[in-house]
Amino acid sequence: VQLQASGGGLVQAGGSLRLSCAASGIMFRLYAMSWYRQAPGKQRELVAAVSSGGTADYADSVKGRFTISRDNTKNTVFLQMNGLKPEDTAVYYCKSNNRWNEYWGQGTLVTVSS
Repeated sequence: VQLQASGGGLVQAGGSLRLSCAASGIMFRLYAMSWYRQAPGKQRELVAAVSSGGTADYADSVKGRFTISRDNTKNTVFLQMNGLKPEDTAVYYCKSNNRWNEYWGQGTLVTVSS
């Protein structure tokens, strides 16, 4: 199983980034997918999740700014991040899970400058 996250980078406050996480080795459409982030010195936190059926949920801190989506034909989950703030700076991780298994990808660094 491999989850390959990409799309991180340096952006100014107010800018946008789109993260991607391509999955292989799993039956993607049967897994819930989520994005977490971990800022320096802080615990990893859930940012957004999308169920296998397409239902999305968000942390309060990103509601209205971030959008999670999935493309089951490409085995990929996306996180569109708009209106970025310096406090969004973190390493972002994708995760896949179902009733029995959980897999994590490597992180991608997002840095938002003020």
